[in-house]
Amino acid sequence: MLSPAAFRELVSGRRHGLAAELARWGLRATEIPYALAVGWRNRRYDRGKAEVRRVGVPVISVGNLTLGGTGKTPMVEWIARWYDGHRVRVTVVSRGYGAEAGSVNDEALELKQKLPGVPHLQNPDRVAAAELAIAQFGSQLIVLDDAFQHRRIARDLDIVLVDALEPFGYGHVFPRGTLREPVRGLRRADAVVLSRADMLPQHDRRRIEEEVRRYAPNAVWAEAIHAPLNLLSASGRQRPIDDLRGQPVAAFCGLGNPAAFRHTLESCGYEVIATREFADHYHYSREDVASLAIWADKLDVAAVLCSHKDLVKLDIDQLGARPLWAVAIGLKLTRGQEALESRLDAILPRS
Repeated sequence: MLSPAAFRELVSGRRHGLAAELARWGLRATEIPYALAVGWRNRRYDRGKAEVRRVGVPVISVGNLTLGGTGKTPMVEWIARWYDGHRVRVTVVSRGYGAEAGSVNDEALELKQKLPGVPHLQNPDRVAAAELAIAQFGSQLIVLDDAFQHRRIARDLDIVLVDALEPFGYGHVFPRGTLREPVRGLRRADAVVLSRADMLPQHDRRRIEEEVRRYAPNAVWAEAIHAPLNLLSASGRQRPIDDLRGQPVAAFCGLGNPAAFRHTLESCGYEVIATREFADHYHYSREDVASLAIWADKLDVAAVLCSHKDLVKLDIDQLGARPLWAVAIGLKLTRGQEALESRLDAILPRS
């Protein structure tokens, strides 16, 4: 089974040779029926043949076109804080992908720490979850996490995140690329946010914007960066982000886009001398923790770093003799904030 990095090396074309070319042809053959099924499903919603349910309060969807992490969780947090600041009772609803039976997933645990006053319900039936939020919590607005392709629940605003490092899934639908659906699905978007915009020069950002506007000419365009805030331990201790600048560190993550995590660490000035990758939403076993501890102890590093999503599942302060810290990330809009806030204000519940 390919790691996330190896899979991207293959589908991007960066892996060369006859074996890689044959593998891409095989993935292309599998892509065709998948793309046809996605297109058939979207046409049913477009033509009104599939039921769309309204839940009685405004609904905002945050989603993306590609597999893996584009920064949806920081965007959900940003929106929830915006409405909370306007005294609106918000509930976050998500499918709960990657959660073990009877528990919630890593994103819910992360948001619970960051937004302790905002309920988060997880249910594959997001209509039922939204209706429960209204009945149980008196919710006045629902934020759907990762719901661009979940079209059964009606939404008042569709926000799509496009990752600067992998904006259009290498031009192919999964498994030949990383698109969840063809790029023309952007026609449904009301706002498009380019995440990790600081990782590209301006001319590349403009090229992505032009491509997006081919499909969504009237959508709000915004750009965001994921700014490191501080270092966080499982026990709640915090350190300034610069404390490890210039020092050797090891890092691991179970994220959809591990390359972006490494870029974040390097942007902090850390000397990343060793890394390990796990699948997105990975559930760490005792054996995994023991293996990571042995790995960390063999390295001459000041600390081991992971993402906040990883830390909330591990809930430990050390790996072997090495301290374990998460790099806490916050979203900052660098372009288009006023236009996006205008769209949020337009659906603000009025008492």
